[in-house]
Amino acid sequence: MDRSVPCGRVQGSLTPPSSKSYAQRALAVSLLAQGPTVLRKLDFCQDTLSALGCIHTLGAEVIEIDEHTLSIGGGLSPRESTLHVGESGLASRLFTPIAALANRPLRIVGRGSLLERPMQMMIEPLKQLGARVTDNHGYLPFEVCGPLRGGEAEVDGSVSSQFITGLLLALPMAATDTTLHVSKAVSTPYLDMTIDTAARFGVDIFHRDHAEFYIPGGQRYKGLDLTIEGDWSAAAMLLVAGAVAGEVCVENISALSKQADTAILDALARAGAEVIIEGDSITAKQRELHGFEFDATQCPDLFPALAALAATAEGETILYGTNRLTHKESNRAETIAEEFQKIGISVDISEENVMRIRGGKIRATEVESHNDHRIAMALAVAALRSEGVMQIHGAECVAKSYPDFFEQLESIRVK
Repeated sequence: MDRSVPCGRVQGSLTPPSSKSYAQRALAVSLLAQGPTVLRKLDFCQDTLSALGCIHTLGAEVIEIDEHTLSIGGGLSPRESTLHVGESGLASRLFTPIAALANRPLRIVGRGSLLERPMQMMIEPLKQLGARVTDNHGYLPFEVCGPLRGGEAEVDGSVSSQFITGLLLALPMAATDTTLHVSKAVSTPYLDMTIDTAARFGVDIFHRDHAEFYIPGGQRYKGLDLTIEGDWSAAAMLLVAGAVAGEVCVENISALSKQADTAILDALARAGAEVIIEGDSITAKQRELHGFEFDATQCPDLFPALAALAATAEGETILYGTNRLTHKESNRAETIAEEFQKIGISVDISEENVMRIRGGKIRATEVESHNDHRIAMALAVAALRSEGVMQIHGAECVAKSYPDFFEQLESIRVK
């Protein structure tokens, strides 16, 4: 599907989808919990639907209360032998350790770009913790057979924190205590989200500087009534839209959230945008923007939004952390460079772990999403400051995280 996004100003209030990161964690824990769990303010993007399918396959009883509310009865009792994780990187790495709690072989399969994303960091730790693993040379599909018994394991955290999240949520159910020794942990705010989610369900996880985790075994999650907060990755795109092309108020988000992408507030301030925080709503207003420096190593999902912000800023912006972008839905550093250069913006990624973007006039032309939801959204935001109408090919990929993004963006356009 193609989308045409014309230049123009935006002004208004929007509510982003619920956090798919929190939603997937909460769904996973609901599967493992004793007693019913009620999850409210859920939005069902493709990644959340993948997680929902996983917990159903693994034994959860799911009842739809209304359009955004589910009641979930826990109980790990797999209905089938194959777990379909779709294209969700988090679901693949989150539910593999959870599947390894079961005392039967389970196959984890994915599709699309997920089949090219590395999974080898999961193999040895799962074996060290008692599971049998059959892998496809470090890529999906996997087969695991538990149960995980706990113990001690070395984990490579340099590629992603998602597998560590899966271990942290699965191992409280193991019979014995576990110590995880994690080297080069990245995206540590996401690990804090995981520990926070577990704590809400009554489970304790301890850590020392995200390098060593201690997980007492034999714990039990307790069902609860939980409202899922707004998604900061989506909110970042909307706030950048306000900063570059008018004024946008984003509702149902908190600056105190543990989500990593709250860091967009720092980037907006460095670029010179006006940011107003009022309770659970945050407004970004357009001002004269200038180049800025920002380290996105711990929040790599912000790179596309940061690129859209930098494209409209006077001078050069320097972003650090491009090494985190290789194994996303696309190679995001290369994709940002390719597509933003099409629209007239100079992007230099020749330096190790550095992206330099020089703001300028944005050309209205045809661009490609590379089947990457965040790239499609970033190009749409940049299009607001173009000289005409930008044509985005493959725009349907936004369904992965924000299905009605284009409709919402259009709803606040100043006519």
